[in-house]
Amino acid sequence: MTTDDQQPLILEAAGDVPGDLVAVAAFTAATLACVYVPVLNESLLRILFGVAMVLFIPGYALIAALFPAKGDLDGIERVALSFGLSIAVVPLIGLALNYTPWGIRLDPILVSLTLFTLAMTLVAWYRRLLLPAGDRFTVPAREMLGAAWTELYDPGASRLDRALSVLLVVSIVAALATTAYVIAVPKEGERFTEFYILGPGGKAADYPSAFSAGSTQSLIIGIGNHEYREIPYTVEALALNQTFDPATNTSTIHAVAPLDRFVLTVPHNETREVPWEFSVPSREYNRIEFLLFNETVPGEEVAGEERINASYRDLHLWVRVR
Repeated sequence: MTTDDQQPLILEAAGDVPGDLVAVAAFTAATLACVYVPVLNESLLRILFGVAMVLFIPGYALIAALFPAKGDLDGIERVALSFGLSIAVVPLIGLALNYTPWGIRLDPILVSLTLFTLAMTLVAWYRRLLLPAGDRFTVPAREMLGAAWTELYDPGASRLDRALSVLLVVSIVAALATTAYVIAVPKEGERFTEFYILGPGGKAADYPSAFSAGSTQSLIIGIGNHEYREIPYTVEALALNQTFDPATNTSTIHAVAPLDRFVLTVPHNETREVPWEFSVPSREYNRIEFLLFNETVPGEEVAGEERINASYRDLHLWVRVR
């Protein structure tokens, strides 16, 4: 393209900005604001903009870049493909991020979606400028609003037709409001807490099970909160001397030595893993007992088997102390 050909294109680009692409860019900026602005990120707007940013906006920008002419697709096809491609593109972006140092976290995902959407928007804008003005795809917003207004307030329509039209609009608004409410206030599922121990390498293996008395050993204690509220958990670790009588099928605790006690506050739907070091003071102990309490912690008078039974969750690790 020569310089003379480029000049009209630049002037046309400056004065003819497609409204749908401007709306996509503005929606993307609004999504960023709803995520990072302190007041907005705690409101319903974050959920509404976030859902649309994941399920529709990237696909719409990609469709606009692939099919810039109005004859390529009709409106229903564009909307359907926008949803479909968004559902396809977003997981692919997440998969690519999984192999990068940033990983699949909020900031990398949001930055990637924003860059992808804006890049496709610019490509769509440029490709439309290359077409004759009559062939470019545009969203007939005024025509659509005018047709809707005529449908609702048509002087020649009967009262029944007008009432049905108003009922249809009210039904659509109610459906959208119900959908937004369900997304914003999801039904609570089962309440539970995960309590687990891992080996020093962060796996459910290689637990310290044979070691010398007084030597320092390490574990990882994990707590996952799914109680729909923030909880200050109390973790206690005890060394037990316990024997089992197969004749009566009962266990007997002969000695208890406290090893550690700490409080770990975990917000809802989050998991905390804490490296933990311990040492067993004597060869007589053969079991490490881990007790988890939520808001209620029994007094010191509750000990032994009663304290284990009073805990919210409990774990144990059999050891052989030399």
